[in-house]
Order: sequence, then C-alpha cells, then structure tokens
Amino acid sequence: MITSKQLFEVLCDLPRHSIFHYINRARLSEHYFALAAQSLDDGYLYLVFTCSKSAASALIGQFTRRRYNHVSLAFDPELNTLLSYNGGFPSALPGLNPETLHCLISQPGASAMVYRLPASRWEKRRILELVREIDWEGSAYNLVGLFCGRSLRPNIMFCSQFVYTMLSSAGLAWFAKRAGRVRPMDFLERDGSRYLEFVGWYGEEHAG
Repeated sequence: MITSKQLFEVLCDLPRHSIFHYINRARLSEHYFALAAQSLDDGYLYLVFTCSKSAASALIGQFTRRRYNHVSLAFDPELNTLLSYNGGFPSALPGLNPETLHCLISQPGASAMVYRLPASRWEKRRILELVREIDWEGSAYNLVGLFCGRSLRPNIMFCSQFVYTMLSSAGLAWFAKRAGRVRPMDFLERDGSRYLEFVGWYGEEHAG
C-alpha cells in the first residue's frame, strides 16, 4: 500500500522526467565499459530483482501486485557493471543509469534476489554494444509506458522493458511478450527454472 507521503514524493519528482525527449546522456564511463568487456567470457549475464522500498516501487507495486518491482542487468558476477532504467538519483536524471546493489537495498526492509543466465561472449558483446549506443544517443524513463505499455521513442523505457529488449536483441529472451508489457517478475514467473539459476539473496538479515 502506497502512503500519502510516498505519493507526494512521486508527484514532486515528475518535473524531472520526460516522455518525449532524451534527457539522460553519457552516464556510463569508459571504466564501466572496460569492466564489462573484461567479463565477456564469464559465461553469464546477471539479473537482479529488487524490492527497494522506494516511493516509486510502492506505486508500481499497486499495479503489479508483486513485491519485487525493479530488475537490473549486470555483466560480471561481482555486479560492478549493474545498470538499469530508473528514476535517477540526486546527481542523475531518469533513464539509463549505473547502479549498485548497496544503494538498491539501502532502505529498511529492502531486499534483492540475484540470478544468472547463461550467455556467450557474442551475446554479451551484442548487449554491451547496444548499451553503449543507448548511453551515447540518450535516454529517458518511460513513465507513460508503465501504464499503457508504449514508448514514444526507442530509448525511452522502464527497467523490465530495457532488460527484455536487451535479452531479445541477443536472442536470449525465453518468452514472447511486447517489451512495454513486461514486468520484472515475468522473467521469473515465465521461466520455470529452465534458464535462470539462483545466485543469492541480499537484505537486512544478510548484513555483515
């Protein structure tokens, strides 16, 4: 249940968003791409599902009826290349941004589940090239698409739309659904333990 305080927080954040124009550019450093390139032969991509306890997560949860309402993608097992589409942080605009597991689960009661997906060097490189392309062209967070499932421009996406689009581009998506209709838990609920392998769970109980 979203509180009035959380709803107010979401409404106050709306002016930072754009559904028509790319407002977030060059958020990923060359160091990021170097780290990702070093992990191309790792054999896996990593999907992180988060219950962040943020106001935005609470709002999205009203529609998905799921606990975990954010999904991110990483190229390395240490998750140093974690990224996704999000509402941005104080120093970043909404769109494609690097993330850290620490920040995602920093609020009380937050938690994350990490899974890995087998992926070849070519498949990981294909996705990394597309990530670089989006970062260079620019992006924005798809607020409208959360409710209608549509994007007004290709690089305007939300988290699960982004992850599904990346996996599909490399032939790694294991279910057919319009990207704008994919929700974070679809990756697990439509898997049947055939593709994703559980890696670990992170939350308050695991601190220290």
